[in-house]
Amino acid sequence: MSTDPTSAPDGEGPDLRPPRLRIARRAMAWWALRALVTWGVLLAALIVAYTLWEPARVWLIAPIVAVGVILAVKLALEPWWRYRVHRWEVTEHATYAASGWIVREWRVSPTSRIQTVDAVRGPLEQLLGLSTLRVTTASSYGAVDVGGLDRATAEDAAARLAVVAELSEGDAT
Repeated sequence: MSTDPTSAPDGEGPDLRPPRLRIARRAMAWWALRALVTWGVLLAALIVAYTLWEPARVWLIAPIVAVGVILAVKLALEPWWRYRVHRWEVTEHATYAASGWIVREWRVSPTSRIQTVDAVRGPLEQLLGLSTLRVTTASSYGAVDVGGLDRATAEDAAARLAVVAELSEGDAT
């Protein structure tokens, strides 16, 4: 039996430790583009309303300032902070993921509980050559998503996990 508090008691399960690998640096552009698509469009709509709707101008100043500040924070801080925090790793025994920028989350998903593995690419991810690795387990908490991976890396990890999960004993429940 190991005396290391981060290793599994039987030596067979996952080590309880932070993941080691960084996501792709292009993920910073992905987060910035997502902020522009949501908050930037909202800011533009508020500015258009301010310009065209004279009776409401006084009431639109506070929302314009608030959305502008939020957009500035999401463009200047969020991508940098997320890149600093997000980590991932796939081993024979588990998938590890650390994510978040305001609320940080660390998840370990045992390979024996994997039900499906996918590499998912949204439109902005496709534009930047990125992908999200989605590992669905028998957990009520939901899938483990590792966003911001290089497309080839996510596909390779999904293929490796599918093989390892197939070889694992158990019924993933």
